[in-house]
Amino acid sequence: MKIVLPSVLVVATALVGCSSDQPSPPKMYTESCKVVSEAEVESLFDRWNNSLRTGNSKNVVANYAVRSVLLPTVSNRARYTANEKEDYFDHFLEDRPSGSIDLRTIELGCNTAIDAGLYTFTFAKTGATVSGRYTYTYRWDGTEWLITSHHSSAMPE
Repeated sequence: MKIVLPSVLVVATALVGCSSDQPSPPKMYTESCKVVSEAEVESLFDRWNNSLRTGNSKNVVANYAVRSVLLPTVSNRARYTANEKEDYFDHFLEDRPSGSIDLRTIELGCNTAIDAGLYTFTFAKTGATVSGRYTYTYRWDGTEWLITSHHSSAMPE
């Protein structure tokens, strides 16, 4: 019994040391990265542009993640919710816009991509054209690439 008692004291002392207020090691976060090419990112603009051509704002908004922001060209309001984005596109689509990329740069990351540059919109209803600057950020949600932020502004004159 004399041998068992010291062993119990050693184990009990060790357990008390483990339950002290020492911080636990940080939890590691790992994520697998979706492989993407610049050509695939370029096609995301084409997908968005084709959704404009449907004339249906819901089709356009389907390109955006639930948690995303639209900083549009012809509005002073940032649009965060699907309803706010639909409201913007309801008006934007009235003149039947179609965009084309004039200049771009693409950055690829782990489940993210950035497409930034210059584009021109042609409005079929009026024949007007508007040149602008843009930035799209995309995130892979496990199923598809969605826009997490979209900034667009008219080129200064």
